[in-house]
Amino acid sequence: TDHDGIADTRSVFIENLNSPFGMTLVANDLYVADSDKLLRFPYQEGEQSISAKPVTVVELPGGPLNHHWTKNVIASPDGKTLYVSVGSNSNVGENGLDKEEGRAAIWEVDRTTGSHRIFASGLRNPNGMAWEPKTGKLWTAVNERDEIGSDLVPDYMTSVQDGGFYGWPFSYYGQHVDSRVNPQNPELVAKAIAPDYALGPHTASLGLTFAEGSHLPEFKEGAFVGQHGSWNRKPLSGYKVIFVPFAQGKPSGMPVDVLTGFVNADEKAQGRPAGVVVDKRGDLLVA
Repeated sequence: TDHDGIADTRSVFIENLNSPFGMTLVANDLYVADSDKLLRFPYQEGEQSISAKPVTVVELPGGPLNHHWTKNVIASPDGKTLYVSVGSNSNVGENGLDKEEGRAAIWEVDRTTGSHRIFASGLRNPNGMAWEPKTGKLWTAVNERDEIGSDLVPDYMTSVQDGGFYGWPFSYYGQHVDSRVNPQNPELVAKAIAPDYALGPHTASLGLTFAEGSHLPEFKEGAFVGQHGSWNRKPLSGYKVIFVPFAQGKPSGMPVDVLTGFVNADEKAQGRPAGVVVDKRGDLLVA
């Protein structure tokens, strides 16, 4: 998106990156969330390739053990601050909590100086991020933990509070303690915030964008979510794009299917939706 928060449909090719995931454009600076750092590239409108060497804005938690390696980045509405999502380094801390330093969190980064802090934590694997248009709050889509059954734990979308803690790894969906985690932290569990809206277990909900500017007639106020799909659930869940209706800045009803058909009759995936964005024409783009 550009610095006004409006999606642009131009393609930009960037050389020599390690599996980037998220990008955001602020004025003539293109920020890319690489697997282990936040990078800045110079960009002039109309350019179709970038060969300039990037500048590292801030180092991010990376390898050699790098369980959830994808990172995402968006800019604040005024363009002064960047928000970077960093997933956990494990399912439920089994690699040691020392390996989780700075992870399972959303970072707030000053885009000019690189100074940063943890904006919110306890988010196992936050991916999509977007600004809710009525309230101006930051929202994120989060992939929750595995290996406690097909119906636990729901992935979710939630508004993100400054300084908020959302449970991982000690508890899920608020204060439901995960007994697999040892040692526990009752003090943190007592502070755990329950997310706003469940998106179904193991749906791997990655993409998140609000419908502001959409010309799709039935999808005017709410959020589109790209669900990558379960790898460990029977029956499969996700593998579609859904719409969550909102009213007064909050979810207000059941999700509606927008784009389906990615699983064939043999239960084989033919595609796995990820990023979603509304372009300047009001069309929904799905990666």
